[in-house]
Amino acid sequence: MQSMLFDFIPVLLFFIAFKIYGIYVATTVGIVVTALQVILTRIFRHKFDKQQLVTLVVFAVFGGMTLYFHNPIFVKWKPTMVFGIFGLVFLGTQFIGSKPLIQRMLEKLLEGQAHTVPNMVWKKLNLAWAAFFIVLASVNLYVAYYFSTEIWVNFKVYGIMGVLLVFSFLQAIYLTRYLSDVKQ
Repeated sequence: MQSMLFDFIPVLLFFIAFKIYGIYVATTVGIVVTALQVILTRIFRHKFDKQQLVTLVVFAVFGGMTLYFHNPIFVKWKPTMVFGIFGLVFLGTQFIGSKPLIQRMLEKLLEGQAHTVPNMVWKKLNLAWAAFFIVLASVNLYVAYYFSTEIWVNFKVYGIMGVLLVFSFLQAIYLTRYLSDVKQ
């Protein structure tokens, strides 16, 4: 949960900067804060977080294009690119590697109970995350093109974050039926 809150900071500061100064300042704030997030993770955890690095690179490229061309559409593409990459990575781990990505991500969180979850469940859950990210990427693109920048920013903060929380919660409920039989 702590990591999730830390990962939400750039989104929150982007949102605040947008509401006060507009999309171009918000884009600059988003890039800088995401870079600081990567640096702080490296300093305090002694490693780079791949998800943060992907987000930073995509944000720097598409945010940079927004600033250079003075066109907000590029920064609006950023969530679509990030979610598309995540979706493809989740999908790829269905066929490459010994475990689906979602299983590798949750093993530490489940504190040794991950072995009680059948492999088929991990594969289904992994596919669900792949599909979820690809759908989210598509919906973001739709909102980016058919709604105002103001609506897109609100969707990015409230809609995307809300849907991510609900989907994560549903995943937790789904997994609990496989974890509840474990004797303490």
